[in-house]
Amino acid sequence: MAVEEAQGATVPEMGRVIRNLMMGAFWLHDAVLHFYHLAALDYIDATAVLNYQGNVPELIGVRDKIKALAEAGDLHPILPTYTPDDFCVRDPDLVTQLVYHYIRALDIQAKSRKAAAIFGGKQPHHASMIPGGVTIIPTIEQIKKFKGMLTEIVDFVKNVYIPDALLLCTGPLLPLEQESVGATAGHYLSYGGYPLDNNGNYLFPSGVIFDNDFSKVQPFNRDDLTEEVGFSWYKDEPTPAHPFDRKVEVDLEKQKAYTFIQAPRYQGKPMEVGPLARMLVMQYPPFMELLSKNNITKPGMVMRHAARAYDALVMADVIFEWIDELMQLVGDTGIYGKEGNALIHDTAKWEPVDKGQGAGLNEAPRGALGHFITIEDKKVLRYQMVVPSTWNFSPRDDRGQLGPIEEALKGAPVPDPDNPINVGRIIRSFNPCMACAIHIIHPKGDREYSLMPTL
Repeated sequence: MAVEEAQGATVPEMGRVIRNLMMGAFWLHDAVLHFYHLAALDYIDATAVLNYQGNVPELIGVRDKIKALAEAGDLHPILPTYTPDDFCVRDPDLVTQLVYHYIRALDIQAKSRKAAAIFGGKQPHHASMIPGGVTIIPTIEQIKKFKGMLTEIVDFVKNVYIPDALLLCTGPLLPLEQESVGATAGHYLSYGGYPLDNNGNYLFPSGVIFDNDFSKVQPFNRDDLTEEVGFSWYKDEPTPAHPFDRKVEVDLEKQKAYTFIQAPRYQGKPMEVGPLARMLVMQYPPFMELLSKNNITKPGMVMRHAARAYDALVMADVIFEWIDELMQLVGDTGIYGKEGNALIHDTAKWEPVDKGQGAGLNEAPRGALGHFITIEDKKVLRYQMVVPSTWNFSPRDDRGQLGPIEEALKGAPVPDPDNPINVGRIIRSFNPCMACAIHIIHPKGDREYSLMPTL
């Protein structure tokens, strides 16, 4: 997308739809994977499965599998690395059902990747997406195969994942939310994503919200983006700079630095990105009703899980429309050759430009994703990425403003410093990408505890 803008390329209809389908399948994969395999175990005591007394064959099978693991002393696949607290669900029937869905979700998220690979060639890192469109003209058989796989995936999302997530978020975990555990400063950003046409209409709209004022969704202006490096291991720059203008030079000796993550800001504010930001900017009715019904004015870690569930529902509701749209575009026999190429990518803008600049701004499952490229002599002069985890894991800036996750951790109840369960819950509620954004603690360093009163 960044290169497309630099080249002035326009993605044709078929290319747009194929892209939406590839990324949409991966979107559903990410939601299911995060809830069941990366976060749900933070909130349930999986050993409660051993006490299941029901007669549902599938759940009895789960109990017996867990019992075998327990007898072998190998429960680690389904246990957190800390002792569960009072907010862990221990009801045997509910926990056994959730663990059963955990196991089913392994297959569902794998099928989501396989579905995306039908058009992408492989997954992850699909090979068919290029500046100006895609390289694949799908056959009717491929589209039908994709649709068949998505039918099972969407059924799981709508009838298993979303009910599970909302059951936890509006039931046993709601007290955590009503205490605003894991809430940020209340600034939210969405770039917008998934074009519905070439006229500027998107599935997820762009916009910003400040100070938890959900009634005022302001227009997004990319010129208001800046980055700072005051507390990052990079050489200081005189003023905050737009990603287009950054010169990234590492400085490992910088005394006050504590991260390789830069500090992105919008109009000088640290912004939370991701499903919660998208639902608020989108003003998605079911989610807004959930906040209103429970009098939630400062959403935190629990509502991030609810927002991600509704976020997946938005995608699940539209993806079959895109499949039907692609079927109509391909037709009964398919289109190939030069005529077909013109339908999947901008053939007139195939060659790289001598000089140009472009930004690719999109919504990834984790949030606002931006790539910024400057081209000279047909070569990349500068390339800067501001990814969702850069936004959420942002360090503080020179004005003392903390990044979203840093802010979210303030005041988190940690009754036992050696068992900081809520720290893990809060961080994982953002669905962090540890390949994209990390803080470093030296393995030989001293551990320091800074305790605050519990809520």
